[in-house]
Amino acid sequence: MALIQEIPAPLTPAAATKVLVLRNYVVYKGAWKLFITGFLEPVFYLFSIGIGVGQLIDTFEFHGEAIPYAEFVAPAMLATSAFNGALLDSTYNVFFKMKYEKLYDQMLATPLSTGDIARGEITWGLMRGSVYSAAFLVVMALMGLTQSWWAVLALPAAVLIAFAFSAVCMAVTTWMTSWQDFDKITLAQMPLFLFSATFFPVEAFGDGVLRWVVEATPLYRGVVLCRELTTGVITWESAVSVVYLVVMGIIGLLVVRRRLDKLLLT
Repeated sequence: MALIQEIPAPLTPAAATKVLVLRNYVVYKGAWKLFITGFLEPVFYLFSIGIGVGQLIDTFEFHGEAIPYAEFVAPAMLATSAFNGALLDSTYNVFFKMKYEKLYDQMLATPLSTGDIARGEITWGLMRGSVYSAAFLVVMALMGLTQSWWAVLALPAAVLIAFAFSAVCMAVTTWMTSWQDFDKITLAQMPLFLFSATFFPVEAFGDGVLRWVVEATPLYRGVVLCRELTTGVITWESAVSVVYLVVMGIIGLLVVRRRLDKLLLT
């Protein structure tokens, strides 16, 4: 009697995502020290600028209310924590897996699809950014920099920021051809960090085109969302930021899948 070999059935999206996240967890479990650097950078900025420079500023006005300067800077560092975690994993690590380790080619020899790979890697980048943000939010709470119960929503907001950047950064990485291309990532990362109303209000740019450009950048939207939640001053800008980041993440996810199809299936 001839033996009929069973073809493995495709995994459900949730099961496939779980497999990929578990794989990353097992790989990085022994390299936990790598996760510390992305978390400590915003903490150092908070202590050096938020606390240090804050000693020279009595109060800082935000939406007509006087708050300590550290309370103004801290939520921006929270958004930056999510940004850093998502960017690190969705650029350098994804590039190595795709170009050198050829990990995704191996995955496609299993029931996994390019859509599964996209969702799994974006979820892992999202989780890394979320872990950074959760730890930073604890630091903020211990320092007394969360003055509103709205701050409990700052963690979901950070998760949304991590999702949006993880998806877009992975999409951008699919066009990278060498390690030198990552200079462009750094070139974009630094201005986003410095000019997203991180250390000074966006009103400092006046009412011209430069201010409009800043308000249209993704990290600024994340900073606005986290800052309004941690201070308890909620405006329509938070709703705009949520919609902006959701759309950004969905577009990034769709682009990643199409790019993986083109790179790995042709």
